[in-house]
Amino acid sequence: MKKLLVIALLAATTAVASAQTRVSILGDSYSTFQGLNPEGYNPFYPNDRNDVTDPSQTWWDLYIKAKGYVLEKNDSWGGTTICNTGYGRMNVSHNSFLSRVDKLGNPDIIFVFGGTNDAWANSPMGEYKYQDWTDDDLKSFRPALACLFSRLKEQYPNAKIYSILNSELKEEINESCREICRQCNVRLVELHDIEKQNGHPSIKGMQSICEQLEEATR
Repeated sequence: MKKLLVIALLAATTAVASAQTRVSILGDSYSTFQGLNPEGYNPFYPNDRNDVTDPSQTWWDLYIKAKGYVLEKNDSWGGTTICNTGYGRMNVSHNSFLSRVDKLGNPDIIFVFGGTNDAWANSPMGEYKYQDWTDDDLKSFRPALACLFSRLKEQYPNAKIYSILNSELKEEINESCREICRQCNVRLVELHDIEKQNGHPSIKGMQSICEQLEEATR
């Protein structure tokens, strides 16, 4: 009898775990933490010029715990751009967001938190283009973002996709994200009033990101 009860409890626990919403993140340094991203990636956190010192203080851990979800994959690489042109106009097709589309596991929700480095690196903007992308197209932000959403939807047809837009970016990036998200039917979460230290969210900033995401995903 006891054995049957144990088996029943294990089965119930497995069913609950499998029913939990799985979250994956495709991001840059804002979503990194040492040891919690794939090996060889470049994490920003922890950093001696920022007060975030523990994974429990990150926006994504706060959000996932607040919602009762589970982390599927966090594929975040510091300094990466969405498009294939990075700092110094370098070809970054080996680690851009576009190159990591297939690394997100089996998520129910995908957060794309990028565009900051495209803005800071002054990557080319390019034209709005929603199909038939060439390699040259993907060197520019606008066509690359549209292509990214298209590939994510193809690879993860059952996942909800949210694009998170950092605060204090140049308006050219902001308006491009708004337009492309409208055209691609992707929910855009525009952050505001995010406290930062060394250009990255502080503890207070991380909490604010979590709160704004909770509000946007109700």
